[in-house]
Amino acid sequence: MTFQGWLLIAAFVGILLALTKPMGLWLFALYEGRRTPLHAVIGPIERGFYKLSGIDPDAEQSWRRYAVHMLIFNVALLLFTYAVLRLQGLLPLNPQGFAGTSSDLAFNTAISFTTNTNWQSYSGESTLSNLSQMLGLTIHNFLSAATGIALAFALFRGFARRSAATIGNFWADVTRVTLYLLLPICIVYALFLIASGVPQTLAGSVDVTTLEGVKQTLALGPVASQEAIKMLGTNGGGFFNANSAHPFENPTALTNLVQMLSIFMIGFGLTWTFGKAVGNPRQGWAILAAMLLIFLAGVTVTYWQEAAGNPILHNLGIAGGNMEGKEVRFGIAASALFSVVTTAASCGAVNAMHDSFTALGGMIPLFNIQLGEVVVGGVGAGIYGFLLFAILAVFVAGLMVGRTPEYVGKKIESREVKLAVLAIAVLPLIILGFTAIASVTDAGLAGPLNKGPHGFSEILYAFTSAVGNNGSAFAGLTANTPFYNGMLGVAMWIGRFFIIIPMLAIAGSLAAKKYTPETAGSFPTTGALWTGLLVGIVAVVGGLTFLPSLALGPIADHLAMIRGQLF
Repeated sequence: MTFQGWLLIAAFVGILLALTKPMGLWLFALYEGRRTPLHAVIGPIERGFYKLSGIDPDAEQSWRRYAVHMLIFNVALLLFTYAVLRLQGLLPLNPQGFAGTSSDLAFNTAISFTTNTNWQSYSGESTLSNLSQMLGLTIHNFLSAATGIALAFALFRGFARRSAATIGNFWADVTRVTLYLLLPICIVYALFLIASGVPQTLAGSVDVTTLEGVKQTLALGPVASQEAIKMLGTNGGGFFNANSAHPFENPTALTNLVQMLSIFMIGFGLTWTFGKAVGNPRQGWAILAAMLLIFLAGVTVTYWQEAAGNPILHNLGIAGGNMEGKEVRFGIAASALFSVVTTAASCGAVNAMHDSFTALGGMIPLFNIQLGEVVVGGVGAGIYGFLLFAILAVFVAGLMVGRTPEYVGKKIESREVKLAVLAIAVLPLIILGFTAIASVTDAGLAGPLNKGPHGFSEILYAFTSAVGNNGSAFAGLTANTPFYNGMLGVAMWIGRFFIIIPMLAIAGSLAAKKYTPETAGSFPTTGALWTGLLVGIVAVVGGLTFLPSLALGPIADHLAMIRGQLF
């Protein structure tokens, strides 16, 4: 570990903290439907969308109606993308002449991008046309991210409103987030990437002559536009197979820093927005403090292990940290930080191969996802997932002091606790269940490149990533098969919507409750004690997934490495 490495981590956190309130203020304006400086330009476009679609943005919806409209919207987008991928060979903007994808790959990819997972069982530059990348995938990068933020707004209203029957309008929330937040930032972001050397063209490829005099064909395409929303919307699906390790996606140390910042920026801002929505910004800072504690612990372990390197190589006289699978232009510190950022959020973009990390270094990205990706998490999904843990935490606190649990002025009763447990239990049940099936069937065992504990880790990571809607992978797994495309597709759908529906039910239940003022006997939910309780609840519940897989997972890898066994 080096001083420069720790300076990078400190600068990263410092910049994000400085951006938290400004981003939170902008999100709060969208949450309330207030006018922003961009309304003079974008307002007519917004009103045009409402007029064409016949939507009244002021007509509020109950939680059930909000959920139904959200599901209809996402199913329609899924079917649209499936059709684009299957008909790719007949559609324009296909300079390489790629044929349509197989039915199982189209199924997997359509679900993947609809659910904001962006898992890719294929190599983008050799499988998808420019039209498929732009119309089939990039559109989801915007709208799945906007859906997540809209859902967070709905839950915020549940906590903030008193005796209300509605939680907002899904169509208005998605439209405003897309037009006034994601699109403006991504235009500026894409221009920055283009200036940094990221391609943005409809050409399919270019022939070049290398310094050695060898002719090489380089894949090109509309990369910058997809890269911007891929990071900002915590999507993660790369234009190229190497993702953000590819120099056309992430060419410099500066673009690498900006990409990491953009992954966390909205998630940080939403914590402040929540505090503002419930009338107490300290509530938001308390949540952010808990997230940061878990995040910094993960960064410390990963950086320490990757900087320490592989003891087997040390015994062979090769000193230094673990640079396998990492880009020299980033180094160990930036790669370790990126891996924790992308798995603490539900981004899934990678600038290094997690499969090549040390055993304990690779354990932290896996553990981050198994926590439910609530350590900042995906845009919208992270904060509403963390609030589910907050409901459990305040319930536990109520049991300890013998009082009806209360949180930000709302009594937390059996209905909210049951729904929170139902949503949180989805993660361990589906991850462990699907991993078990893949580990005992011939089709599942045909996927891992490695055998033994590390092969098991590849399977476990895949289903953890799918259910957690992350999208990163231990890349040793061959996942483009009917078995894995089907199983992972189902896992991604369950991991997204089987959490959203109970969460919206909680929002509706809370919105209907009256406000309960704090008293001297109320459990404080803004101090160090509350932050520690939140961290403990997240860690314990996350262990429900992690501990059962521990013996055959990364720890077994680590022990094997110490014994000198290479997998």
